[in-house]
Amino acid sequence: MTATSEKTTLNGTPGGVTVRAPSVVAPRGRRRPVFVVAGVAMIVIGALAAVWLVSSSGQRVDVLVLARDVPYGATISRDDLTTAAVSVDATVATVPAKDVNQIVGQVAATSLAKGSLLAPSEVTVSGVVAPDQVLVPLPLTVEKVPAGGLAAGEDILVVDAPPQGADAVPGEPISFSATVVRVGAPDINGLVIADVVTDAQDGPALAMRAATGRFALVVLPVQGAK
Repeated sequence: MTATSEKTTLNGTPGGVTVRAPSVVAPRGRRRPVFVVAGVAMIVIGALAAVWLVSSSGQRVDVLVLARDVPYGATISRDDLTTAAVSVDATVATVPAKDVNQIVGQVAATSLAKGSLLAPSEVTVSGVVAPDQVLVPLPLTVEKVPAGGLAAGEDILVVDAPPQGADAVPGEPISFSATVVRVGAPDINGLVIADVVTDAQDGPALAMRAATGRFALVVLPVQGAK
């Protein structure tokens, strides 16, 4: 804010004098102690969290890893396995590298992919044929094999089929549930032998279908897939 006053100069001419009001400086606010304490606490917590993350990421353990693909039902050898030092969550099931001798000789309970961590549930000591199951070889001619082929571990239905050229029997056909264990290489005529495991009570009937060739396959979706 300024003010102007009039005064007379030596020669009698009025002159203007500008008077400036003093500037007012706002008082500096005082920091509240509670905010200072909260800020320091946040800095300390952030530092501790960073230290924990660094230390936890550095805690690696040696576990078993698949060195190559192992099909379902195959016996695991030492060459199938390798080790890796990894940092995994406690909820992820792994097999310690020191247990390699216990794993060798067991049977793959599912198809194992190269590079994946081995889990205890993926191997079994009892083999793929349980006491209440039997193994039945199915001869698959070219027209019976899916275009994408069959893979060990896949669940299938073996469905009754009428003789070639005959009409289908009315009603729902008889079917048998089975799991593919091994798939052989096709012979010169394209015939493929697939070993499947089924319930012991269904074994004889399924073997009869295999002998006559009067069956068709239905490949079931993977459990848990949508």
